Amino acid sequence: MSDARAACPRRAAHLLARITTGLAVAALAGCATTGANGQPPNPKDPWEPFNRSMFAFNDGLDKYALKPVAKGYEKVVPSPVRTCVHNFFGNFSDAWSAVNQLLQGKFDNTATMTMRVLTNTFIGLGGLLDPASEMGLERKAEDLGQTLGWYGVPPGPYLVLPLFGPSDVRDAVALPGDEYVGAPLLFPAANDRIGLAVTGIVDARANLLSASDMLDEIALDRYTFLRDAYITRRRSLVYDGNPPEEPEEPDEQEPRNAPHPGTAASAATAAPAAARAGGSGASAPSPAEPAPVPRPAPAASAAEGALAPAAAAPTPPTPPAPVPPSAPSAPTPPAPGPGPVTPAPLPASAPPMPVPPDGPVPVPPPPASAPQ
Repeated sequence: MSDARAACPRRAAHLLARITTGLAVAALAGCATTGANGQPPNPKDPWEPFNRSMFAFNDGLDKYALKPVAKGYEKVVPSPVRTCVHNFFGNFSDAWSAVNQLLQGKFDNTATMTMRVLTNTFIGLGGLLDPASEMGLERKAEDLGQTLGWYGVPPGPYLVLPLFGPSDVRDAVALPGDEYVGAPLLFPAANDRIGLAVTGIVDARANLLSASDMLDEIALDRYTFLRDAYITRRRSLVYDGNPPEEPEEPDEQEPRNAPHPGTAASAATAAPAAARAGGSGASAPSPAEPAPVPRPAPAASAAEGALAPAAAAPTPPTPPAPVPPSAPSAPTPPAPGPGPVTPAPLPASAPPMPVPPDGPVPVPPPPASAPQ
């Protein structure tokens, strides 16, 4: 009887895996080909109508069942007890993270998470307390979906699972393994496993009450907000917070702007291409564009054409003119030294000066009217 009870959770896990795989196959079969409101589908969310219907189902279940229970749990159970419950389930998640760190070859993180689990298990009273965080052993969570992404498995399209919420094809495949490893493994009785699973769900929902209230206030479209946040967060986790740049999406508007093959524009465009393809052979002008009529060249242009070769002939370089030697400069006369001053000679045009004769100077006679 006990073996049958112990096998029930395993059968439930296998059934959950089959349901998840069936939903993924149904989505891959093309259950949605257009986006919301007839818009083109998002490349990362090609099954948006199906996902929105699952989102509405989960939202209604959360509104009328999970959220009221989580609020009652938060109101009735004291905060220290809720913290111990959260640490207990988190210790199992840390053990699974250590396994995935090892699978990814991150040996330093594997040692850190292993020491964290051992510390919280033996010193923290079976994981109820968290002394490892006080010792500096930080939590570095990893799951099977991140491990698959580490080895290059693409995430695939965005997918909303019933009861589990946002996901993608890669994480949906890894979900049974992530859900199987947990606290219920320690308890063989089916009732104990179910009770622990329900407690873990209520604890996780209680820790998201404030976040969901904030989302209701700031998000205009909750579905789009959660989808973009989930895709960005999972990509960042796979690459340890340093994701590479995504390739740019091809512009879908470019083919619409291209001319139709039957239009005149396409014919005018094809004519030069045909001329280039034909090499040196002459091609007929395009029917969409009349051939230009040649005009007679004027006489002046003909004369200019005849003179063009002569003008274009290279001119021989002109030899440089010889530079005459510079004449020697006249010597500067020396400055006059001290001695008798010699009068400067008079110019030739000056009148001769009278020279007085030698002897006594004659006295002119007095006038006749002068008294004796």
